[in-house]
Amino acid sequence: MTLYDILRYGYGVFFVVLHIVLMFGLFLEWLRDKKARKQQTVNHKVSVIIPIHNESHRMEGLLRTLLVQSCRAQIIFIDDRSTDESPAMLAQFAHDAAQRGIDCRIITLTENPGPNRKQFALSRGITEANGDYFLYTDGDCEVPPDWVRAMVCRIQDEKIGAVIGPVFKKKQGKGFFSLYQCYDHAVRYNYLAGATGLGAAGGGFGNNLIVSRKALDSVGGYDAIPPSPTEDAALISQIRRGGKYCVRAITMPDAVVETISEKTWRSFINQTLRWNNGGLFSPEVFTRFNYNLLMLIISTGIIAIPFLPFFSALWPLPAAVIVSMIANNITIFALFRTKLPKGGILTKLTYIFFLLFTPAYFTLLTVMGYARIKTTWKNEN
Repeated sequence: MTLYDILRYGYGVFFVVLHIVLMFGLFLEWLRDKKARKQQTVNHKVSVIIPIHNESHRMEGLLRTLLVQSCRAQIIFIDDRSTDESPAMLAQFAHDAAQRGIDCRIITLTENPGPNRKQFALSRGITEANGDYFLYTDGDCEVPPDWVRAMVCRIQDEKIGAVIGPVFKKKQGKGFFSLYQCYDHAVRYNYLAGATGLGAAGGGFGNNLIVSRKALDSVGGYDAIPPSPTEDAALISQIRRGGKYCVRAITMPDAVVETISEKTWRSFINQTLRWNNGGLFSPEVFTRFNYNLLMLIISTGIIAIPFLPFFSALWPLPAAVIVSMIANNITIFALFRTKLPKGGILTKLTYIFFLLFTPAYFTLLTVMGYARIKTTWKNEN
């Protein structure tokens, strides 16, 4: 066998085996989560910390669902220089919360030096929090009634420093774009949970994340987290790297947070590029290596497709990508089928098309990331 054959077949075998290992990690995390979910007693104070920047047009759902939580928690909003109706909505929420006996605080920022503005806002919120655990979400999210309890019961073990919760996009329209946003989030969470199950947690969705105060203090506090386009991933990496606490991921739908879909491809690409760049250029070497390896392997398989008519022997590269995506699909629908949009034959065919479109989209983001294309947060640099 020539070196060329070894490389092309070796690529395919390695990528498929890599996904089998990730799926095994996901299975391990499912077993752990099944056990942790049985814990229903909450004996610790919890602070929910939420940065807000001009969210009046999309935070009604969050305010409504926070008021009806089955488990009491302190709620801290950081109003980051909002110029819309957000301050008035937060003031009304604080009034409604007080009538229900909920401790709600609003921190108003008049300036934010960054470099990561969300990271700066969260840091201010943490300084005002009195909880043993810090629970994060965003203004464009809706949380289930048992969200606080579901997240806290997963972090009761003193060895656990952070727990990543699943986040899904709300299907708010018809067609390919709306459906794909839902699927994209599911695929990303699948990778995160699988890596977490193997002890290699390097990312997470900051709009559904709980961290213990002790774990945060053990890494020097929130201000010690290196600036990153994805501050949530940097925080998780820092806790895992500290070695004193482990990180877990929830694999059941009871803690799923739903977030509003992006309205345009431009805003969606900006959002997903920011997440992708957070992995590609993570300040933590282990996370950066793992993420770059995964994205480069995916990209190689996709880039090989246009060359197949001329070099048919390259078929193991895209074939490995498709096989791996099939494995992803099976686990996604096994764990979270109740949270994914349902439909007729056209919807099912679209999900099948995603097997190729998703790795192609990830390849585009990777190329854009290496090209150093800048992203924004809330329309700010």
